[in-house]
Amino acid sequence: MNVSGISNQSLLGKVLRLPLKLIPPTTILPILQGRLKGKRWITGSSQHGCWLGSYEYDKQILFEQTITDGSIVFDLGAHTGFYTLLASTLVGAKGKVFAFEPMPINVKYLKQHLQLNRIANVTVMEAAVSDTTGIAYFELNSSSFQGQLSSKGTLEVATVSLDNLIATGEIPTPNYMKIDVEGAEMKVLTGAKTMLINAHPTIFLATHSVELHQQCINFLTLLGYKIKPVGNKNLEECEEIIAVY
Repeated sequence: MNVSGISNQSLLGKVLRLPLKLIPPTTILPILQGRLKGKRWITGSSQHGCWLGSYEYDKQILFEQTITDGSIVFDLGAHTGFYTLLASTLVGAKGKVFAFEPMPINVKYLKQHLQLNRIANVTVMEAAVSDTTGIAYFELNSSSFQGQLSSKGTLEVATVSLDNLIATGEIPTPNYMKIDVEGAEMKVLTGAKTMLINAHPTIFLATHSVELHQQCINFLTLLGYKIKPVGNKNLEECEEIIAVY
């Protein structure tokens, strides 16, 4: 059931969300539905849709239908770990997940979720994925979802290029990538171009402006990818795409 899909501007949406405000943010609850049903989640770490099991419902279902057992998955912009946990479950004991996240508060929750659920097939990379390996500034926002690489930022974070990490043997080549990096999409893709050409992983990509959306589609199309929208909107209007080689 897609509870998150009920608008918070509608009367029903407002009524349904009222009790959620009474839940203390440190409360640990079981996830109620989907492949993560029964996994433990800290309610204040993200949206209530995570433990309700309805977070990004269309994308979540597509993720479940696409990721295969024994695969290697990169979660870029892992936030507090919903897709990390989901990927971990889908790839099973023979698979591996690499979760990239630069924000300290998100990394704290991410690691707690892994510990709470005794997850052993995930490696946390405390860095922002970009086109170079080094140090950059990161801009923090009121929402933990919206931090981004920016020259106006006050937080110094490590940056990594996927091509560099793979070339040095620090990480393997992925079969699947989930990318949600709040405006750094092209930096991520540019810094992974060699790997994308050679390995062709399937990509779940969130874009954060009309210009970036088109740039990413053009870049991936030139590499031979076929692009489809996630959800009900057409390719030009959607904010989430899946790229398959």
